[in-house]
Amino acid sequence: MGPRFRGDDNGGLGHAMILGVGSDLVDIRRIEKTLGRWGEKFIERCFTATEKQRSEGRRGRVESYAKRYAAKEACAKALGTGFRGGVWHKDMGVVNLPGGRPTMELTGGAARRLAELVPPGMTARIDVSITDEPPLAQVIVIISAVPKSSS
Repeated sequence: MGPRFRGDDNGGLGHAMILGVGSDLVDIRRIEKTLGRWGEKFIERCFTATEKQRSEGRRGRVESYAKRYAAKEACAKALGTGFRGGVWHKDMGVVNLPGGRPTMELTGGAARRLAELVPPGMTARIDVSITDEPPLAQVIVIISAVPKSSS
């Protein structure tokens, strides 16, 4: 399956170094049209099983998919690759930490790219801010390197 990374909190240990910042703004109506035209094919190509489960269970289904799509775009920008070099939409998924804070779980090419960015002796932290004001959804992703905990 390849490398896997989840942007878990390091408990605030040490100083962080910003490795990348990405932002994306998506028109929710565009995602609604795409879902209407391509349906399950679009969902299977772009979203993880966890994202599908979370979005399908929401009253604001389309808005949920739109925000998650924007998160993937923002994360690809923060990685500095966009969607090339083996980094694909499905390699990045929005997940929530136990306290509810959103982060990104990276697999495949996205996890490999992240590993290339993180200096030795450090670990990655991915902070995600998600908002919407219909018809727009906006996401900001900040990837930081923080010292590895001594535990």
